[in-house]
Amino acid sequence: MIDDILRAKRAGARLSDAQIAAFVRGVVDGSVSRPQAAAWLAFSFVNGLDDGESVALTREMTDSGKRLSWPGIEGPFIDKHSTGGVGDKVSLVLAPLWAELGWKVPMISGRGLGHTGGTLDKLEAIPGFRTDLDDAALHRTLRDVGFFMNGQTGELAPADRVLYALRNETQTVECIPLIVASILSKKLAEGLDRLVLDVKVGSGAFMKTFADAERLARALVRVGNGAGVHTTADLTDMEQPLGVAAGNANEVWESIETLQGGGPADLRELTIRLAGHPDAERVLASGAAYERFAKMVRAHGGDLSGLPGKPSEEVYVAAEAGVVTRCDAMGIGRAAFVLGAGRLRAEDPVDPRVGVLVHKKVGDRVGRGEPLATLQHANRALDRARAEVAGAFTIGQAAEPRPLMLARIEATS
Repeated sequence: MIDDILRAKRAGARLSDAQIAAFVRGVVDGSVSRPQAAAWLAFSFVNGLDDGESVALTREMTDSGKRLSWPGIEGPFIDKHSTGGVGDKVSLVLAPLWAELGWKVPMISGRGLGHTGGTLDKLEAIPGFRTDLDDAALHRTLRDVGFFMNGQTGELAPADRVLYALRNETQTVECIPLIVASILSKKLAEGLDRLVLDVKVGSGAFMKTFADAERLARALVRVGNGAGVHTTADLTDMEQPLGVAAGNANEVWESIETLQGGGPADLRELTIRLAGHPDAERVLASGAAYERFAKMVRAHGGDLSGLPGKPSEEVYVAAEAGVVTRCDAMGIGRAAFVLGAGRLRAEDPVDPRVGVLVHKKVGDRVGRGEPLATLQHANRALDRARAEVAGAFTIGQAAEPRPLMLARIEATS
């Protein structure tokens, strides 16, 4: 059957649900070879997949492994996915906020690669925090705390692991239907009623332009809803970092500050927007969500009192007075990466202590000699990080502050 499937896709024909199911099953059980799977990816990249094919692919990839279920726990169940950026610690604030508002949040998260941070890396900066809880512990934590934040197990969407690796090897990463199936197959396996997507746009994001991000967001919303989960997407700015901190431990500290009613204005704004609840602002300001976060950390074996302290610090100052006209997220992310906060491969270690603090954003006035950023370092690659930060800032005479929220894609749009 695989030969017929490949011939059909090469010719640009629409595949049936049964053909897509056979392909995904073959990828998992090995009856479809790696060269055959690579050819299917290439044909799909060139000829595309329509919405029906995308829904079928997502469903079959989701069903290629175990679907999580929550017997005895009353929902509704919600989760959030971000396409990744610099300083994006929203999950650490939003999940406990949602739980405080009455939702159940079974959050399966990932690690960072390159300049983008990963939720698991941030959580593992907390001493003792386990991201590999078994099913019984996840069920107990969701029931008692209202949310958990765990890593993906090998039983969730195993087809995605094979196809994701092949997409890197075959230069088909940018294919929107394949991105959609990869993202949604893991999220839909969580047993959700609702999924909120944060699609980043700009230099520090996977999608650099609004048009590309909008295409991805609309496809995610169509396919997510087509698969039976109420799905919405917000397009948000990633030309500059989110919040002040970029790193791991420093982003946990900033999340705690926000959960206690403080924190950077842009982080609060985005969290409240994604929460989508009329009481979100009031509850976040009250500090109640922090206690729920601390309870979750204890359930995962973590100890917030042992968060690592700051390493050595070097302040980067403005060479001239004026207004910040550019604070490049990619440059700040690369600086944190070379200091040791990020990784090139999934198995690489990270240093939870290091990172960058950004003191001025676009539209802020700065005086000569005033701090623009602080490099938190362990005497590793400091020259390279300093050069990245220097290249990230431009000082001019005038600039309008950047809008954080760019668009919302609803189920009906």
